[in-house]
Amino acid sequence: MKRTKFTEEQIIGVLKEAEAGAKTSDLARRHGVSDATIYNWKARYGGLEVSEAKRLRSLEGENAFPFCGRDAVRSV
Repeated sequence: MKRTKFTEEQIIGVLKEAEAGAKTSDLARRHGVSDATIYNWKARYGGLEVSEAKRLRSLEGENAFPFCGRDAVRSV
């Protein structure tokens, strides 16, 4: 998976600027991303607070490999 140069907290900060009335193209230029990236962030993180984004990240991490625990391989 491609790594991002922005944390969830930074992304939410950018989206809060957009909610405050800043133009998407201006935000994209200021932060060095494309307009499409801003729209993708809105789709994924729109309406989230920082604490909710941290919880989302931890839940995604738990669900990434659900069968990699000690019960992953059972003898038959």
